[in-house]
This record gives sequence, structure tokens and C-alpha cells, in this order.
Amino acid sequence: MMTILIPLLPTPVLESPRLILRPLAPADGPALQRRFPRWEIVRHLNSRIPWPYPSDGAARFIALAEEEMARGEKHHWSIRLKDGPDELIGCIDLWPDDGKSRDMRGFWLDPEFQGRGLTTEAAGRVTDYAFTDLGWPHLWVSNAEANLASARIKEKQGARLVGFEPFRFVEGESRRMVWLIEREAWSARRAAPTSRPAG
Repeated sequence: MMTILIPLLPTPVLESPRLILRPLAPADGPALQRRFPRWEIVRHLNSRIPWPYPSDGAARFIALAEEEMARGEKHHWSIRLKDGPDELIGCIDLWPDDGKSRDMRGFWLDPEFQGRGLTTEAAGRVTDYAFTDLGWPHLWVSNAEANLASARIKEKQGARLVGFEPFRFVEGESRRMVWLIEREAWSARRAAPTSRPAG
């Protein structure tokens, strides 16, 4: 599997029908600090995330994200509603394949906005950017085995389940599901005509 180590271009603003994805910025700090530190969000995330979440957690994370974006190592976007308050309701990240981690995208969304297909929409837009604008041949993605909602998003994108790996999450040791999305399959899926019920 080909690794992707080229520096990334500056993080662009991306849009989808209902969302605007903007590069994460210091102004997003208060909303991130208010919305992110909830057990239902962090429990299935990497154990590197401090928990309990510190009062300066958002500011420290955004400072790190800005450094990673400036070095061309990672894209960090805030997820925002076009028809809602102009503030962050979640985040989505994208980074090149290093040939080892088998993970290239991550996301979270405030539970208040879940159940409306918004995470699927954000993930689809970022996946399209990776394949269409960056020309990447594949995306490795993963989720906690217990995170069925995240697994369903992968299934909707046509990801192929490759296997399971032991992993340490905020809630403890468990397994993660590792998926592969390939550009050719993604493009074919998007080009296929949408089936409509007869009548």
C-alpha cells in the first residue's frame, strides 16, 4: 500500500449542502471547550486525549492543530451549520498515510446535532476532497468496535472492513475496526445512478 508523505496544501474551506468546514482557529476555542468534553464523545476516542478534560484543553488542542496545519502535516476543520449559529458543532481531521497507523481521518459531533446525517455529510465531503483534490488513492479509517454509529458511516461510504486491532481508547483497552476506502470504489459508487422506487 502506497504511503503519502507529501506536505499538505493550506487547509481549504469546504462546503456541502448543509455544512461549512472551516480551518480550525483560536476563535473556535470557547465552542470546542463547551461542546467536546462529554463522555459520549470522548469514550471512543484515542487515549491520548486527556480525561477529565482540562479547562485549557481546547486552547492547547487548537494551538497544536495550527502547528500541524502550518507544517502541512494535517488538515483540521471545524464543522458548522450553514443555517445555524456561526460556531463549531464538531471537528473533522484528515492526514496522509504514514504506512503504519492505518488511520487517516477522524471526527466528532456534538450529540445535540447527531442523528441528522451531518457527520456522514462532513465525512463524505472530506473524503471527496482527499480523492478528487489531493488525488490520494485510498483512505484508512477506523473506529472503536463498540462505536456502531461510526461504523455505519464507513459502511455508507463503501469502506471495506479489513480487520480488528487491539487499541487503547479513553474508556480503556478494546478493539478497533480498521476500514479501507479506495478511490476507484468511491468514484464508482458516486457515479452509480440512485435507485428510485417504482410508481
